[in-house]
Amino acid sequence: MAKGLEQQELEEQPWRVLEFYSGIGGMRYSLMKAGVNAEVVEAFDINDTANDVYEHNFGHRPYQGNIQSLTAADLDRYGADAWLLSPPCQPYTRQGLQKQSGDARAFSFLNILELIPHTSRPPMMLFVENVVGFETSDTHTKMIEILGRTNFVMQEFILSPLQFGVPYSRPRYFCLAKRKPSTFHNPVFDNQLLHSLGPLLGDTNADETVLCELDEPQKSQDKLLESCEPIQSFLEFKNCSDQSESNFVETTTSSTDTDGILEKDEGNGYCTGIVDQYIVPLSLIERWGSAMDIVYPDSKRCCCFTKSYYRYVKGTGSLLATLQPKNKDKTSSLKEHHLRYFSPREVANLHSLPEDFQFPQQISLRQRYALLGNSLSIAVVAPLLKYLFAGSS
Repeated sequence: MAKGLEQQELEEQPWRVLEFYSGIGGMRYSLMKAGVNAEVVEAFDINDTANDVYEHNFGHRPYQGNIQSLTAADLDRYGADAWLLSPPCQPYTRQGLQKQSGDARAFSFLNILELIPHTSRPPMMLFVENVVGFETSDTHTKMIEILGRTNFVMQEFILSPLQFGVPYSRPRYFCLAKRKPSTFHNPVFDNQLLHSLGPLLGDTNADETVLCELDEPQKSQDKLLESCEPIQSFLEFKNCSDQSESNFVETTTSSTDTDGILEKDEGNGYCTGIVDQYIVPLSLIERWGSAMDIVYPDSKRCCCFTKSYYRYVKGTGSLLATLQPKNKDKTSSLKEHHLRYFSPREVANLHSLPEDFQFPQQISLRQRYALLGNSLSIAVVAPLLKYLFAGSS
């Protein structure tokens, strides 16, 4: 009887988690959304602004030292069961120099991996998130080699929010690892790279589940988008698309960096101040219009927002047409669309950050976009974490 109570108490103890590259807290929010009984015993991030946001929302300021200076003894002191890592993606992006492990921004992640064999209490679980392209890098090769050598079994995924009903095209790579004798609920997928939700749904035939958007035929992509909510559901200013042209002011000046947040007129549901902060200047439309990705409130897909969104309009994320023209094709003037940037709150919504997530007032508009561009999709990460922690003891 006593032994049974002792076992029950052990099972009720929260998992002790280390959150590396914590940013604005995407991993922590994902743990919460997943319903995992976990305690983040420490978070680590070198970005002072990101740590301001993290502290504002969680009441805890992450460790801001250089991760590369951590030793195996340092990590042992935390007694952590799981390490969650979202290391810098720049060494692996298609647009970058692709130096991979030779990029200085990869050094800290490699240092953490290389510490695992030297810890007296290695983690039971590991979770890694990165950009698509990481899976073909030499850093990935080193990670797999170290985890295999330290008795971990892995399942890898490339998944997008689109597969979870969120109209946001952001495919990402994920590695889930468990140290033996722990096992996954579906060990048939061990040491595989999957593009489907099969394991998360308890489906052992992954080929028959919804696949990721990457390299899929148009018919499959169309089917994927059918299940997505329209962008309208994620907008902060839902009535902006109903406003007449007289509600907008034409401007040819560049958008300015400002600390201000839009105020909503609760009386009529319209937005005040939107022109100053979010309307795309006509000068940019005239110069870059053909390169812009334009979406509408009823669209079921928008492009990934990068950390350069709002600073640049080409290749940094979608722009929203606040007035829907009669024709959505290129024959209609872009001027008629009254294009605007998505607000930081709307980008946060597409990342599935909770309603109570907030930025401290001193964080500028550009900083908010940059921090969101470096964040992750909670709609994707939460089910993966739930799957990772399930069945472990």
